[in-house]
Amino acid sequence: MYFALLVLHSLLRWLMLGSLCYAIYTALRGVTQRLPFTQKANAIRHWTTTFTHIQLVIGMALYIQSPLVNVKVAGMQVESFNEYTYFKYVHISLMILAVVLITIGSARAKRVAADQEKYKMMLTWFLIALVILLIAIPWPFSPLAQRPWLRLF
Repeated sequence: MYFALLVLHSLLRWLMLGSLCYAIYTALRGVTQRLPFTQKANAIRHWTTTFTHIQLVIGMALYIQSPLVNVKVAGMQVESFNEYTYFKYVHISLMILAVVLITIGSARAKRVAADQEKYKMMLTWFLIALVILLIAIPWPFSPLAQRPWLRLF
């Protein structure tokens, strides 16, 4: 079960990032070209948030089951910053923050009346969340923790 969730989490990362980048592009286009906020733009906002929430739920299930996070016994001294510290504290904290920012941006964009304000809300909140996500992802080149680009069976 753990490995299947890990593979799913790895695959959904790309769907979520692609959706978030497309939502940011849509919002940027809407702001710069002063476009009306269409049903398609609203669907992009909605699905981006939904993919993010699904990714969070899978990530939380992984966090609970992770042998890396649960390997330490309470009271053990953690040496310097390492993978254990990264996944136990940094990764999960930044990811939850990014999901909260996406959720707030989506909710505020949904409730604002003016089309340009909807796009601006999406652009601002989603862009900040994207920066945090890019910092918190364990890229293969990251000095904090390395993971492959794509984890497959």
